[in-house]
Amino acid sequence: MFFRLLLIFILSGAVSPLPAAPALPDSQAIPSIRVPAILVYGDSLSAAYGIAREQGWVSLLQQRLQSQGYPYQVVNASVSGETTQGGLTRMPATLRQQQPAIVLIELGANDGLRGLPVAEMQRNLSAMIEASQKIKAKVMLIGIQIPLNYGPRYTREFSETFPLLAKRYTLPLLPFLLDGVAGKPELTQDDGLHPVAVAQKRLLDNVWNVLEPMLEKSQMRNQACCQAITSPISSCFACNSQATPMPGTTARVSSQ
Repeated sequence: MFFRLLLIFILSGAVSPLPAAPALPDSQAIPSIRVPAILVYGDSLSAAYGIAREQGWVSLLQQRLQSQGYPYQVVNASVSGETTQGGLTRMPATLRQQQPAIVLIELGANDGLRGLPVAEMQRNLSAMIEASQKIKAKVMLIGIQIPLNYGPRYTREFSETFPLLAKRYTLPLLPFLLDGVAGKPELTQDDGLHPVAVAQKRLLDNVWNVLEPMLEKSQMRNQACCQAITSPISSCFACNSQATPMPGTTARVSSQ
Protein backbone atom coordinates (compact mmCIF):
# COMPACT_ATOMS: atom_id res chain seq x y z
CA MET A 1 0.00 0.00 0.00
CA PHE A 2 2.78 2.42 0.88
CA PHE A 3 4.48 1.93 -2.47
CA ARG A 4 1.19 2.40 -4.35
CA LEU A 5 0.58 5.70 -2.61
CA LEU A 6 4.13 6.80 -3.30
CA LEU A 7 3.71 5.99 -6.99
CA ILE A 8 0.46 7.99 -7.13
CA PHE A 9 2.17 10.97 -5.53
CA ILE A 10 5.01 10.86 -8.03
CA LEU A 11 2.72 10.53 -11.06
CA SER A 12 0.48 13.35 -9.82
CA GLY A 13 3.44 15.69 -9.39
CA ALA A 14 3.25 15.75 -5.62
CA VAL A 15 6.94 14.88 -5.47
CA SER A 16 8.99 17.49 -7.32
CA PRO A 17 12.12 16.44 -9.24
CA LEU A 18 15.48 17.49 -7.93
CA PRO A 19 16.42 21.00 -9.03
CA ALA A 20 18.95 21.27 -11.85
CA ALA A 21 22.45 22.28 -10.92
CA PRO A 22 22.90 26.02 -11.36
CA ALA A 23 24.80 27.08 -14.45
CA LEU A 24 28.23 28.55 -13.99
CA PRO A 25 28.31 32.30 -14.40
CA ASP A 26 30.14 33.55 -17.44
CA SER A 27 33.12 34.55 -15.32
CA GLN A 28 33.60 30.90 -14.27
CA ALA A 29 33.03 29.26 -17.64
CA ILE A 30 35.91 27.13 -18.91
CA PRO A 31 37.31 28.79 -22.04
CA SER A 32 38.12 26.91 -25.20
CA ILE A 33 41.79 27.51 -25.94
CA ARG A 34 43.28 26.53 -29.28
CA VAL A 35 47.04 26.18 -29.32
CA PRO A 36 48.48 27.67 -32.53
CA ALA A 37 49.93 25.00 -34.80
CA ILE A 38 53.25 24.79 -36.60
CA LEU A 39 52.73 22.55 -39.61
CA VAL A 40 55.85 20.74 -40.82
CA TYR A 41 55.17 19.73 -44.41
CA GLY A 42 58.03 17.66 -45.71
CA ASP A 43 59.40 14.33 -46.89
CA SER A 44 61.48 11.60 -45.26
CA LEU A 45 64.00 14.12 -43.91
CA SER A 46 61.24 15.44 -41.65
CA ALA A 47 59.40 12.13 -41.20
CA ALA A 48 62.25 10.61 -39.14
CA TYR A 49 62.98 7.98 -41.79
CA GLY A 50 65.01 5.05 -40.44
CA ILE A 51 64.91 6.18 -36.80
CA ALA A 52 62.32 6.33 -34.03
CA ARG A 53 59.86 9.15 -34.65
CA GLU A 54 60.54 10.72 -31.27
CA GLN A 55 64.22 11.03 -32.24
CA GLY A 56 63.50 13.12 -35.34
CA TRP A 57 64.10 16.85 -35.47
CA VAL A 58 60.38 17.60 -35.66
CA SER A 59 59.73 15.89 -32.33
CA LEU A 60 62.76 17.64 -30.88
CA LEU A 61 61.29 20.93 -32.10
CA GLN A 62 58.17 20.36 -29.99
CA GLN A 63 60.33 19.75 -26.95
CA ARG A 64 62.35 22.92 -27.52
CA LEU A 65 59.25 25.03 -27.99
CA GLN A 66 57.81 23.77 -24.75
CA SER A 67 61.02 24.18 -22.77
CA GLN A 68 61.41 27.77 -23.97
CA GLY A 69 57.83 28.80 -23.31
CA TYR A 70 56.49 29.02 -26.86
CA PRO A 71 52.83 27.90 -26.88
CA TYR A 72 52.75 26.03 -30.18
CA GLN A 73 51.69 22.53 -31.13
CA VAL A 74 53.84 20.95 -33.84
CA VAL A 75 51.92 18.94 -36.43
CA ASN A 76 54.09 16.67 -38.58
CA ALA A 77 52.43 16.10 -41.96
CA SER A 78 55.62 14.82 -43.60
CA VAL A 79 55.50 11.73 -45.82
CA SER A 80 58.53 9.70 -46.86
CA GLY A 81 59.04 9.74 -50.62
CA GLU A 82 56.81 12.77 -51.11
CA THR A 83 57.34 14.99 -54.14
CA THR A 84 56.16 18.57 -54.50
CA GLN A 85 53.28 17.33 -56.66
CA GLY A 86 52.16 14.91 -53.97
CA GLY A 87 52.50 17.62 -51.34
CA LEU A 88 50.44 20.04 -53.40
CA THR A 89 47.70 17.43 -53.78
CA ARG A 90 47.46 16.91 -50.02
CA MET A 91 47.83 20.54 -48.98
CA PRO A 92 44.27 21.93 -49.26
CA ALA A 93 42.81 19.26 -46.97
CA THR A 94 45.72 19.54 -44.53
CA LEU A 95 45.39 23.31 -44.26
CA ARG A 96 41.63 23.07 -43.72
CA GLN A 97 42.08 20.49 -40.99
CA GLN A 98 45.01 22.05 -39.12
CA GLN A 99 44.55 25.82 -39.68
CA PRO A 100 48.25 26.36 -38.88
CA ALA A 101 49.77 29.63 -37.74
CA ILE A 102 53.12 28.72 -39.32
CA VAL A 103 53.92 26.35 -42.21
CA LEU A 104 57.39 24.89 -42.75
CA ILE A 105 57.67 23.60 -46.32
CA GLU A 106 60.46 21.05 -46.75
CA LEU A 107 59.86 19.46 -50.14
CA GLY A 108 61.80 19.10 -53.37
CA ALA A 109 64.45 16.52 -52.55
CA ASN A 110 62.54 13.68 -54.20
CA ASP A 111 61.85 15.83 -57.26
CA GLY A 112 65.60 16.31 -57.62
CA LEU A 113 66.52 12.69 -56.99
CA ARG A 114 64.02 11.63 -59.68
CA GLY A 115 65.22 14.29 -62.10
CA LEU A 116 61.77 15.88 -62.38
CA PRO A 117 61.56 19.24 -64.18
CA VAL A 118 62.68 22.13 -62.00
CA ALA A 119 60.01 24.41 -63.48
CA GLU A 120 57.34 21.96 -62.32
CA MET A 121 58.85 21.87 -58.82
CA GLN A 122 58.81 25.66 -58.70
CA ARG A 123 55.15 25.81 -59.70
CA ASN A 124 54.19 23.27 -57.07
CA LEU A 125 56.13 25.02 -54.32
CA SER A 126 54.66 28.37 -55.37
CA ALA A 127 51.13 26.96 -55.18
CA MET A 128 51.76 25.56 -51.68
CA ILE A 129 53.20 28.86 -50.49
CA GLU A 130 50.25 30.80 -51.88
CA ALA A 131 47.73 28.37 -50.35
CA SER A 132 49.38 28.78 -46.94
CA GLN A 133 49.52 32.55 -47.20
CA LYS A 134 45.87 32.64 -48.26
CA ILE A 135 44.87 31.39 -44.80
CA LYS A 136 47.19 33.99 -43.20
CA ALA A 137 49.82 31.46 -42.13
CA LYS A 138 53.45 32.47 -41.93
CA VAL A 139 55.60 30.39 -44.26
CA MET A 140 59.20 29.26 -43.88
CA LEU A 141 60.92 27.60 -46.82
CA ILE A 142 63.46 24.85 -46.17
CA GLY A 143 65.87 24.17 -49.01
CA ILE A 144 67.82 21.11 -50.02
CA GLN A 145 70.71 20.38 -52.36
CA ILE A 146 71.29 17.47 -54.70
CA PRO A 147 74.53 15.74 -55.77
CA LEU A 148 76.56 17.25 -58.60
CA ASN A 149 76.24 14.10 -60.69
CA TYR A 150 72.84 15.31 -61.90
CA GLY A 151 74.67 17.69 -64.20
CA PRO A 152 75.76 21.29 -63.62
CA ARG A 153 72.75 22.94 -65.26
CA TYR A 154 70.11 20.87 -63.47
CA THR A 155 71.94 21.12 -60.16
CA ARG A 156 72.26 24.90 -60.47
CA GLU A 157 68.63 25.45 -61.45
CA PHE A 158 67.50 23.17 -58.63
CA SER A 159 69.55 24.93 -55.94
CA GLU A 160 68.47 28.38 -57.20
CA THR A 161 64.79 27.51 -56.78
CA PHE A 162 64.63 27.99 -53.02
CA PRO A 163 66.24 31.47 -52.76
CA LEU A 164 64.26 32.55 -55.84
CA LEU A 165 60.94 31.63 -54.24
CA ALA A 166 61.97 33.03 -50.86
CA LYS A 167 62.68 36.36 -52.52
CA ARG A 168 59.51 36.31 -54.61
CA TYR A 169 57.25 35.66 -51.62
CA THR A 170 59.39 37.41 -48.95
CA LEU A 171 59.88 34.24 -46.92
CA PRO A 172 62.38 33.25 -44.26
CA LEU A 173 64.69 30.69 -45.89
CA LEU A 174 66.84 27.89 -44.56
CA PRO A 175 69.04 27.30 -47.63
CA PHE A 176 70.10 23.75 -46.74
CA LEU A 177 68.45 21.58 -44.10
CA LEU A 178 71.38 19.13 -44.00
CA ASP A 179 74.05 21.77 -43.47
CA GLY A 180 76.73 20.28 -41.22
CA VAL A 181 75.41 16.75 -41.74
CA ALA A 182 75.54 15.94 -45.46
CA GLY A 183 78.72 14.22 -46.57
CA LYS A 184 79.63 13.00 -43.10
CA PRO A 185 79.37 9.19 -42.96
CA GLU A 186 79.17 9.13 -39.16
CA LEU A 187 76.02 11.30 -39.31
CA THR A 188 74.35 9.50 -42.21
CA GLN A 189 72.50 6.21 -42.48
CA ASP A 190 73.78 3.42 -44.71
CA ASP A 191 71.81 4.80 -47.66
CA GLY A 192 74.08 7.83 -47.65
CA LEU A 193 71.09 10.19 -47.66
CA HIS A 194 69.18 10.20 -44.38
CA PRO A 195 70.64 11.52 -41.11
CA VAL A 196 71.04 9.24 -38.11
CA ALA A 197 69.47 9.98 -34.74
CA VAL A 198 72.45 11.85 -33.31
CA ALA A 199 72.38 14.23 -36.30
CA GLN A 200 68.80 15.34 -35.66
CA LYS A 201 69.78 18.01 -33.15
CA ARG A 202 71.94 19.67 -35.81
CA LEU A 203 68.96 19.69 -38.16
CA LEU A 204 66.85 21.21 -35.41
CA ASP A 205 69.46 23.89 -34.77
CA ASN A 206 69.50 24.71 -38.48
CA VAL A 207 65.72 25.10 -38.50
CA TRP A 208 65.58 26.93 -35.17
CA ASN A 209 67.93 29.69 -36.26
CA VAL A 210 65.44 30.71 -38.95
CA LEU A 211 62.19 29.76 -37.22
CA GLU A 212 62.63 31.42 -33.83
CA PRO A 213 62.29 35.01 -35.10
CA MET A 214 58.91 34.00 -36.56
CA LEU A 215 57.54 32.86 -33.20
CA GLU A 216 55.44 35.00 -30.91
CA LYS A 217 56.96 35.34 -27.49
CA SER A 218 54.79 33.53 -25.00
CA GLN A 219 54.31 36.37 -22.54
CA MET A 220 51.65 38.32 -24.43
CA ARG A 221 49.82 35.17 -25.52
CA ASN A 222 49.99 33.72 -22.01
CA GLN A 223 48.61 36.86 -20.40
CA ALA A 224 45.51 36.70 -22.56
CA CYS A 225 45.26 32.97 -21.99
CA CYS A 226 45.79 33.03 -18.24
CA GLN A 227 43.40 35.89 -17.52
CA ALA A 228 40.54 33.79 -18.88
CA ILE A 229 41.48 30.51 -17.19
CA THR A 230 39.63 29.27 -14.13
CA SER A 231 39.50 25.52 -14.66
CA PRO A 232 41.51 23.35 -12.23
CA ILE A 233 41.65 20.57 -14.81
CA SER A 234 45.29 20.84 -15.81
CA SER A 235 48.24 23.16 -16.26
CA CYS A 236 48.69 25.49 -19.19
CA PHE A 237 50.98 24.08 -21.86
CA ALA A 238 53.10 27.24 -22.02
CA CYS A 239 52.99 28.96 -18.64
CA ASN A 240 51.75 26.47 -16.01
CA SER A 241 48.51 28.38 -15.43
CA GLN A 242 45.26 26.48 -15.16
CA ALA A 243 43.90 25.50 -18.55
CA THR A 244 42.11 22.86 -20.53
CA PRO A 245 44.41 19.98 -21.47
CA MET A 246 46.92 20.75 -24.19
CA PRO A 247 49.13 18.18 -25.89
CA GLY A 248 52.85 18.30 -25.21
CA THR A 249 53.94 15.95 -27.93
CA THR A 250 54.13 16.25 -31.66
CA ALA A 251 50.91 15.47 -33.46
CA ARG A 252 51.12 13.29 -36.53
CA VAL A 253 48.94 13.58 -39.58
CA SER A 254 48.40 10.19 -41.16
CA SER A 255 48.44 9.96 -44.95
CA GLN A 256 45.61 8.20 -46.67
